[in-house]
Amino acid sequence: MNAPGAEPELIVVAEDDDDVRELIEFRLTRAGYSVESRTNGEEALELIRSTQPALAVLDIMMPKLNGYEVTRRLRSDPQFSRMPVLLLTASVQEGAATLGFEAGADDHMRKPFSPQELLARVRSMLSRR
Repeated sequence: MNAPGAEPELIVVAEDDDDVRELIEFRLTRAGYSVESRTNGEEALELIRSTQPALAVLDIMMPKLNGYEVTRRLRSDPQFSRMPVLLLTASVQEGAATLGFEAGADDHMRKPFSPQELLARVRSMLSRR
């Protein structure tokens, strides 16, 4: 969390499901973070490159670029190779988490998720930066 008087840490959220995206935005904003969101991977990648957020929360299945590809592109860029990435998926496909970790994600959550667990994971990843 931020020190009193400090600018809130920016988190980029990429999620194409409006309800899920709004829930994430609400919870993170309420917890004191600044949140910018996009509905596809291509726009999310552009936003990340232009804003240099503290963390990215990416849905795996998105239009244009999926979360795996956004993560791979971030990891190949020295500027973003250490930025924490949390991947979200509704997929029950065996190996989705493994593919995320192989792409370079720091953590993985299956939807639907507990908002409290989401916050705990975000805080944990930001504290380890």
